[in-house]
Amino acid sequence: MHAMTTFDRGTQARPAGTNAAPLLAADDLLDAGRVLVVAPHPDDEVLGAGGTIGRLSDAGAEVVVGIITSGAPPLFDESSVSAVRGEAEAAHAHLGVARTVFLGQPAARLDEVPHHRLNRALADLLREVSPDTLLLPFVGDIHLDHQLTFLSAMVAARPHGVEFPGRILCYETLSETNWNAPLVSPTFVPNVFVDISGQLERKLEAMALYASQQREFPHERSLATIRALATLRGSTVHRPAAEAFTLVRQVI
Repeated sequence: MHAMTTFDRGTQARPAGTNAAPLLAADDLLDAGRVLVVAPHPDDEVLGAGGTIGRLSDAGAEVVVGIITSGAPPLFDESSVSAVRGEAEAAHAHLGVARTVFLGQPAARLDEVPHHRLNRALADLLREVSPDTLLLPFVGDIHLDHQLTFLSAMVAARPHGVEFPGRILCYETLSETNWNAPLVSPTFVPNVFVDISGQLERKLEAMALYASQQREFPHERSLATIRALATLRGSTVHRPAAEAFTLVRQVI
């Protein structure tokens, strides 16, 4: 059975539905030091953790976003690639991201990159940023770029030295995380919930800045669906809105 933790405003987190002693104070997440959010593609970081990014930045945490891939011809034309990059920078500025790093690996062709090279790219990113907290895509996502990003990030985050991320969480990405094959690939079962009641509108505004990625409801990448998921995840822990994560590692 998965323990469930909720990070609420000004309170201490307890296993949901119990009167147990607090496990983690909200400040334990919000005083996260430097946070690195790894996104396989532009907009994954907002879909999965946009509200949390805004809340962390408001609390004074230094949030860095690393976007792993970039489109390139012939799959993507140069004008659309440039437009998406501008959208990412605008969305990140709206959320208070301190810095955005573009690694420039080939989008939708990450499986063609030698694994050791992707490992090195992620290791270099982690060495440069030196994050205390690491947010990653979920390994069970249907998009192979997401799976490979997770695996290489976990290689890069191995605790082989004095410095390594003490907290690793996986976020869910609409249109990727929920389309895995039941009983075949890992299933996203969240056990950490971040209250984003005060940041939901800001998250939606940031996503709206990704105009090229918008779709009409009932498509999953519509603003209405993003709001619906936040409402559902919030209701799971009796909050108006939340983002859900799976905890991979926590060193305390």
